[in-house]
Amino acid sequence: MFKKLLPLVVAAVFVSAAVADEADIKRSMEAKLGTKVESVSKSGYLGLYEVYADGTIFYTDDKLTAILVGGQLIDAKTMKNVTDERMKKLTAIKFGELPLERAIKQVRGDGKRVLATFEDPNCGYCKRLAKDLLKLENVTVYTFLYPILSEDSVRKSKQIWCSADRAKAWNDWMIDGKAPGSKEDCDTTAVSKNQEFGRKLNITGTPTMFFADGERVPGAMPLPRIEQKLAQTK
Repeated sequence: MFKKLLPLVVAAVFVSAAVADEADIKRSMEAKLGTKVESVSKSGYLGLYEVYADGTIFYTDDKLTAILVGGQLIDAKTMKNVTDERMKKLTAIKFGELPLERAIKQVRGDGKRVLATFEDPNCGYCKRLAKDLLKLENVTVYTFLYPILSEDSVRKSKQIWCSADRAKAWNDWMIDGKAPGSKEDCDTTAVSKNQEFGRKLNITGTPTMFFADGERVPGAMPLPRIEQKLAQTK
């Protein structure tokens, strides 16, 4: 009986030790970084641990003798960017949990493919994206007004949200440069809630896109790549 139990006991000890190590690293990293650590896990390379905090991946050893930040971990055999792949997983969301009622909805064709964007009305890259998205077919685009650049961005977002036709007001401004009306006399809590929600998702720049599979893409993305991603996730 003892011989049968011994492997289980040994396994339990190793599991407990691993959990304790990760918990210790989490506490120590939180103290050093001064922020909440979302997760700690073994990277599988060079004995390093992956630490995820504030939307950033850090690497450290079990004694925290050094902390690597901003670098890319590459698998030498496959040349796969391990950090990039992990970021895709760590920053992914559940698309169905997005508060779509607070977004400007535009449906083209059958609307079966879906895409959500967080955009600032004064963002130059967002204006370029708006022109590209008009070329998409059979898609539903949810645009979350996410003013983070200036007070004017907040004002324009509220004006667009209060427009009788929000999609038209958005496209008129982003594509044609026609400023939205001056009225901000409707319930604009959607804009402030989007700001709060975006901060929780650690969205620090615009545009930021989310696809049906939950993958997040920060920054500009070429139209062919958007088409490819939509085709993969429809």
